Amino acid sequence: MIRSAKLSLKFANEGKKNEIKHIFAEAKSVAQKFIDVFWEMEKVPTLAPKEITKTIDTWLSARMIQCVAKQASGIVRGTKQKQKRREYMIKKLNDSGKFKNARKVEIAYKNAKISKPTLKTFCLELDSRFVGIDTESKNSFDCWLTLASIGDKIKLKIPLKRTSVFNKWFKRGKIKNGIRLSENDITIMFDVESEKEKKEGEIIGVDIGSKNTISCSNGFFSKPNKHGHDLTTISERLSRKRKGSKGFAKEQAHRDNYINWSIKQLNLSSAKQVNIENIKQLRFKKRSSRKLSHWTYAKIFERLERKCEEEGVLLKRISPTYTSQRCSNCGWTRKRNRKGKSFECDKCGFSLDSDLNASRNISFTLREISKKQRLSRPNIEGFYWPLEGQAPIVPVVEKSLNVIKVNV
Repeated sequence: MIRSAKLSLKFANEGKKNEIKHIFAEAKSVAQKFIDVFWEMEKVPTLAPKEITKTIDTWLSARMIQCVAKQASGIVRGTKQKQKRREYMIKKLNDSGKFKNARKVEIAYKNAKISKPTLKTFCLELDSRFVGIDTESKNSFDCWLTLASIGDKIKLKIPLKRTSVFNKWFKRGKIKNGIRLSENDITIMFDVESEKEKKEGEIIGVDIGSKNTISCSNGFFSKPNKHGHDLTTISERLSRKRKGSKGFAKEQAHRDNYINWSIKQLNLSSAKQVNIENIKQLRFKKRSSRKLSHWTYAKIFERLERKCEEEGVLLKRISPTYTSQRCSNCGWTRKRNRKGKSFECDKCGFSLDSDLNASRNISFTLREISKKQRLSRPNIEGFYWPLEGQAPIVPVVEKSLNVIKVNV
């Protein structure tokens, strides 16, 4: 697995800082020029030919020009990739005779608005031809970065100080040949061997939410940080910021840091498997408030996946259907069982925090419910939903009582 650590460039003197800004500004300018050229090309080359590179006026070395051109090519190809996938799908559907579906994709293809990338934010990717990292230093700076072959006879040796994250991955893995350079910091990549998957332990169900980041079947749930902030308050602050502003970017970083901090508190030492909801396109074609639009469930999933990978825990995605409405005590599933943050079963009287109840259901191996049955909305009247391979925990309710019967 690949992991990264950021190190600040603030320990360099003013002269070196200015040189770094000079390099960075020139590389960013050259990258934008390449993007302008590549954008007009039907087939974008991975490596820019000499006919293109010689048209760029810059003091960067030939080697550095090729490095920046490759990065610009990746940006342009990535931007155009979605349209290429649509072109492929249109052809595939037409070839298989599915003309109606092909027309739908073609409409999306024509309506798609793809604009040329502009480098508001830029991170220069440099490989071992340009950088050297010395971790054997014995003085107050325990790490040194050497930049060379940049152009204009520039060669810099920049002092760095390790962070706890750097030391963690440095002990477990090997530094990869290359860095990502920005004006104020560098990102160093590590190649770390994955932990062996655990064979024994408990299965933990994790329910994610816009209020509590995670709620787990073992009783753990995320709490506000020491400043009293949780996802709700951070989303509220984000909704009041103007997109693209410095305040918005700062609050986004606050949200990401809170998610990382919350997931870090989760103890998986006794777990062999974590079950999470398989949520996709939650807000697709749906209107949501500005506040809810800043809830990034994908980032929560990504951080959970990383933690499980690091600790040798299997991560399994399961269907979230009715998990918040099913009673984890008796299996009775009804829409009105859940009311906001509280859950109370109207059959057995079991009550619990709704997120904890959902996480318990997620930790179980529940039988699949077909799309046809879901569309019949059985949760309005209620039905018993037993565990896979088990008889219902309570007697099955017959159809005569106007309730769905679940056969095992």
